[in-house]
Amino acid sequence: MVFSSVLFLFRFMPIAFLIYYLCPKKLKNLALMILSLFFYSWGEPKYFPIMLFSIVLDYTCGQGIKRFKDNPKMKRLFLILSMCGNLGMLGFFKYTNFFVNNLNALFGIELSGIYVAKLPLGISFYTFQTMSYTIDVYRGKVEAEDNIINFGAFVVLFPQLIAGPIVTYIDVQKELKDRTITLPMIDDGLRLFIMGVGSKVLIANNIGALWTEVQTLGFANVSTPLVWLGVLAYSFQLYFDFSGYSLMAIGLGKMLGFHFPQNFNYPYVSKSVTEFWRRWHMTLGSWFREYVYIPLGGNRCSKARNFFNIFMVWFLTGFWHGANWNFILWGLYFWVFLMIEKSFLLKKLEKSKVWSHIYLLSVVVISWAMFAVSDMGELSALFSRLFAFDGGTDWIYYLQNYALIFIMAAVFSTPVLKKAYEKWGQLTWLKTAFLSVVMLLSVAYLVDSTYNPFLYFNF
Repeated sequence: MVFSSVLFLFRFMPIAFLIYYLCPKKLKNLALMILSLFFYSWGEPKYFPIMLFSIVLDYTCGQGIKRFKDNPKMKRLFLILSMCGNLGMLGFFKYTNFFVNNLNALFGIELSGIYVAKLPLGISFYTFQTMSYTIDVYRGKVEAEDNIINFGAFVVLFPQLIAGPIVTYIDVQKELKDRTITLPMIDDGLRLFIMGVGSKVLIANNIGALWTEVQTLGFANVSTPLVWLGVLAYSFQLYFDFSGYSLMAIGLGKMLGFHFPQNFNYPYVSKSVTEFWRRWHMTLGSWFREYVYIPLGGNRCSKARNFFNIFMVWFLTGFWHGANWNFILWGLYFWVFLMIEKSFLLKKLEKSKVWSHIYLLSVVVISWAMFAVSDMGELSALFSRLFAFDGGTDWIYYLQNYALIFIMAAVFSTPVLKKAYEKWGQLTWLKTAFLSVVMLLSVAYLVDSTYNPFLYFNF
């Protein structure tokens, strides 16, 4: 499928941006909506009607809430309609087979599931975006959008449509109606885009190849050190894959005149799980805090109720990522550590920077092992090997082959490059040379390599 590679973005961008920049200001949102729908349909044409349904549903519900703002029952009806439509669509495609399979296993029955070759692209992301719009209109935090073209452009903004960051209507409300595009914005957007491509193509793809090799060999056939190397490689792959795409999306957004929210802030430098989740997938965390945690009561309640509220957030966070038990266990795994930190551990972690960092990395790397394998039998085999303490020499060969990319991943997962840019970024020739090299290497790799997965397209 075309979205298994960022090559399509390179093919699509020049024409899309040329059309967009040449359009008069009044037609830019229309051009953006049409181009974004084309971008989406090229990847999954059969799901095009679902995207149109999502736009029409939430636009109509927003208008209904606005019209009946003095009628609580009707307002609530339109909100429920939006929630049921969005969650029903997400549930049907993503979770139907999960529930069917578990009911069959539990009661010994033979209900039929549905055949879905692939999930509609970005459905977990854009359903959250559109739901946040109707909820905010219901709350009175934003005015309902009267222009369906403006609303459609918000829903299908192609830079972040497929894999985030999750952009709420509040984030882009003003810019949808009046935005300016300056040369510094384009320059900065292009820089972010190139850095995102480099993160994804040069680091994520290369280090992810080790995890793929370990999976191919089979967990039962490799040593404990090699399994740990593979899981560490996956940890870096996931970070640079997703943060790289987020940078690309934020950069493209700037080039279109939008300021999308930051999605990653060097999470691997954290010293606690609490801090890690303030830095990782920040827009998802903000969404669950705003639309789940706070409505449940947040921390303005008893300690037991607060723990339950956090439990619900992390159960749903895990389930949002995938319709498999490993994702639910992954979410609850983090809930346990967050509760431990909240109860007593956080204060102790603050006293030792070194040990707190080792603790955090250990917890997170183990979590990614849980995240990476959805088959419970394979997951059991993976954990058996992780903690078997079975020596061997196979890992030496792979460490030699992947040592350089491990060093690059470790260095660039810290703010070292950001600090260097702040120090020498005013040297235009140096910045241009660096970005040119990153871009050339990325394009060369894309043309030459067949291994180019996008991990978060699965969610």
